[in-house]
Amino acid sequence: MSLRISTQTIYNVGVTQITGLQTALSRTQQQLATGRKNLTASDDPIAAARALEVSQSKDVNTQLSTNRDNAKSDLSQEEVALASATSLLQDVKTLAVNAGNGGMTQSDRESLAVEMEGKLNDMLGVANTSNGEGGYLFGGFRSTTLPYTLTPTGAAYQGDQGQRELKVGPTRQIPVSDSGFSVFENNTTGNGSFQTGAAAGNYTRGGTGIISPGSVQDPTQLTGHKYQIDFQVTPSPSPGVPKTTTYTVTDLTLNQPVPPAPVPAVPQPYVSGQNISFDGLQFNIQGDPADQDQFSVDPSSKQSVFTTMRDLITALRAPGDGSAGQASLNNALNQVQSNIDNATNNVLAVRASVGSRLKELDYLDSSGDDAGLQYATTLSNLQDVDTVAAISLFTQQQTNLDAAQKSFKSVTGLSLFNYIT
Repeated sequence: MSLRISTQTIYNVGVTQITGLQTALSRTQQQLATGRKNLTASDDPIAAARALEVSQSKDVNTQLSTNRDNAKSDLSQEEVALASATSLLQDVKTLAVNAGNGGMTQSDRESLAVEMEGKLNDMLGVANTSNGEGGYLFGGFRSTTLPYTLTPTGAAYQGDQGQRELKVGPTRQIPVSDSGFSVFENNTTGNGSFQTGAAAGNYTRGGTGIISPGSVQDPTQLTGHKYQIDFQVTPSPSPGVPKTTTYTVTDLTLNQPVPPAPVPAVPQPYVSGQNISFDGLQFNIQGDPADQDQFSVDPSSKQSVFTTMRDLITALRAPGDGSAGQASLNNALNQVQSNIDNATNNVLAVRASVGSRLKELDYLDSSGDDAGLQYATTLSNLQDVDTVAAISLFTQQQTNLDAAQKSFKSVTGLSLFNYIT
């Protein structure tokens, strides 16, 4: 039994087949034109969702890369400023050493003081370095406020102790600034544990004692107290008999002699250059202290580098002629040099921190580049069309469509009426 197919059915089936082939060909052509194998989310919902997730991660990675570039810019600017500060401090140390030359006159020291004022202004310029974005490097969170202004005793800090940060990795935020407090204010005095000094009245009494910066002998015995060393000089009772110089040490915090003894305290004989030790610390005094001369030992504190530089200017302009004047100058210079060394070490420590952050950013850049490449590869696998396979498929579909069109023409051209004469 043969199946009878109507002309309408032939036309409907043929049109449907051709339309389907045209649709498939059009889809392949769009894939080739866009380079995407999934033209809509419905083509592959799982791949579309995954591609969106990877795209977002890729965008975040790109933003983190931009943040790292900004962080490098800020830290590089800070490194340049800190290098300038280090160079200035080294120059100040050299100037302080030269100022101790006994052959210098008051006029020579005045010239050094004028030079020091220039160094002070240069350091102020470094501390007020602009970040190139309308703010200042060392202002902390108050980056739009001028960090430092000159004062009679040094410079006043107008910023805060904040440290700005940027997110430079998926789980890493890195400081991109250091406050002026941490760079220029956070400097210990003396040897880091205590600071020695001479009373101003020693000069007027003609004393020539020079106290050393000292050192810690036993950290476990340090008290953190303030001490005062008082000298007593008994004149020679007769020709040929030398005068007698002794000293007593008083713990000003406890208001008692050191070591504790019945009142009055027993004076200790003074020998120039001989170490004086108590409560875990040690120092010496050289020269010839006068009667009632005083020296101090105070716990180390924090001091601005600008105060230290101003102290040096003051010392250079103080009377420095004669043995007593030279001793007074040397005592002041010993303090300044210790404080300059501490300030230099602090700046170098901050520079080391900046350098380690820059190195970490390089490492994060490398990791970010690897992640970006991985994201790009994943997106390509999810979205990109296989061009070679698509071209082959397009050619095949084009051939199929052409054949379908030709066969449809032939089939629809068949009719009995063509054979009736």
